[in-house]
Amino acid sequence: MNDNTVEKLIFVYNADSGFRNMVIDSAHKIFSPSTYECSLCDMTYGVFMEHNVWKKFRERSLIEMEFLHKDEFTKGYKSKFGYKFDFPIVLVSEKGTLGVLVKTEELNSMKDATDLISLLRQRLPKK
Repeated sequence: MNDNTVEKLIFVYNADSGFRNMVIDSAHKIFSPSTYECSLCDMTYGVFMEHNVWKKFRERSLIEMEFLHKDEFTKGYKSKFGYKFDFPIVLVSEKGTLGVLVKTEELNSMKDATDLISLLRQRLPKK
């Protein structure tokens, strides 16, 4: 991976889109946080808003980022590429292909957004 090939990062949550799903996910975070199934969502968002440390990192990044729910990713990318992934996941788009930047298992083992930010800084090209 180098500066000239990274087109964007694609963050895919292990949750479906839509208001109903958002309400269910928020309730799950409040009432049973230990069983919530999307570590990426948990690291980047609280129950109602984006975590400040993540927001600052995202806003200052020079690399384009796209954030999708798993149903949105499947609609937008599976038909084009036929990829099958476990979620959550962080993908990198390079030269018209998708590669895994951060695996599901890695995301699930992280404590918070600072862990994710640290790993992204290690793996992404310096700009």
